[in-house]
Amino acid sequence: MQLLIVTGMSGSGKSSVMNVLEDIGYYCIDNLPPKLISRFVDLCRKSDNQITKIAVAVDIRSGDMFAEIFHSWQELKSEDDIEVKVLFIEASDEVLIRRYKETRRKHPLDEKFNGNMHSAIQYERRQLSQLREIADYYIETSELSASQLKEQVKELFLGRSSDSLVIKVMSFGFKYGASTESDLVFDVRCLPNPYYIDNLRNHTGCESCVRDYVMSFEQSQTLLAKLKDLIDYLIPLYIHEGKSQLVIAFGCTGGKHRSITFAELIAKHLTDQEYRVQKYHRDITKDKKY
Repeated sequence: MQLLIVTGMSGSGKSSVMNVLEDIGYYCIDNLPPKLISRFVDLCRKSDNQITKIAVAVDIRSGDMFAEIFHSWQELKSEDDIEVKVLFIEASDEVLIRRYKETRRKHPLDEKFNGNMHSAIQYERRQLSQLREIADYYIETSELSASQLKEQVKELFLGRSSDSLVIKVMSFGFKYGASTESDLVFDVRCLPNPYYIDNLRNHTGCESCVRDYVMSFEQSQTLLAKLKDLIDYLIPLYIHEGKSQLVIAFGCTGGKHRSITFAELIAKHLTDQEYRVQKYHRDITKDKKY
């Protein structure tokens, strides 16, 4: 049996994630008090419906009962017949505040902090910090559309094997903020910038003209070779430690040329080795003028 505990910040998209999980075959239950998770698992074990995949959303809405989540997690992890994973969903403070304003919904901690959204969010982050540390999967939804979030969830959990590692290779622009979801971040702003070449400025690293330019320099070739060597060394170590998702990010100034070039090349390198790879270019459409 597989149990996925879905948690994270209020307003980050957990309900949307649960809807996708239900669509791909998980038996889903939302806002279950942590103390009842073990009982619910036992009921599923005894069910005639042969329930093998369960997703449970647990978050700050449980109030004082939320602290029980760590005990329930440890208890279930010790059982031999169930695989327990944690998916953490997050978004930036600004995005969370905007979403609540747009939907006119109240934050679960609204009354506790007399309507002060900033204080409520900071308190919630502190309460969830330990869960974030133990999470097997992590999705940052600030820059994701509903369809992009759906695709990421499907790629993570549709038809995966229990011991697989999903590697997400992404690009971003430092001018729009560093990636907060990544395990490994590589800054490639040290390389020549195609932005200053007039006939390349409005193209991206997804196109051969930009990739050819970036990789025409000896330092780019050397850096790529060293990164491949490092990543090839690290991935088996992550797999050995039981990591389920690895996020590798490449950043340049605007997130359109050098970072995409390296993300594309590393993604191909890993795909050629038959790893499960996702690609995501976070800032490719920012300030789009073509």
